[in-house]
Amino acid sequence: MAAAYGEQQWRDRASDKTQPGFLLAFERGRAVGLIGDAICPTHEYTLIAMWTRPECRGSGIAGRLVDAVKARAIANRHRRVVLNVSPDNARAVSFYRRQGFIFLPEWETLTSHPDIKVQKMEWQAGV
Repeated sequence: MAAAYGEQQWRDRASDKTQPGFLLAFERGRAVGLIGDAICPTHEYTLIAMWTRPECRGSGIAGRLVDAVKARAIANRHRRVVLNVSPDNARAVSFYRRQGFIFLPEWETLTSHPDIKVQKMEWQAGV
C-alpha cells in the first residue's frame, strides 16, 4: 500500500511536523531493511514505514529494526508504539503480533486507496 502513496503523501510523512526518523539495516554494504518512526500530531510514537529486501525476509533483520524503534520510543519517554496495517496483510500482521503488537478497535481509510482500511496496532513496554 505504501508503494501507491503519491509524492505529497511521502512529503507529509517526512515533514518536520512529524519529526520522522529512519533507520537503515546494511548487510555486506547494501541496504537490506528500513524502518521509520515519528511522533504523530496526537503525540503517539508511531512506526510509519517498514521494509526489508524480499530475499532477506525471515532473517531477523525486521525484528531488529522494530526492536530499535521500540528502544528509541522508550529513550524518548514513550511506553507505547502504534502502527497501522491492513488486517488482510497476513504476513505483516503475523510479524507484528510476534513483535508484541495487538490490534486496537481503531480503523482508518487510506487516502490513496479509499477501498482499503487499515487497523491500528499497539505495543506497550513491559507488557
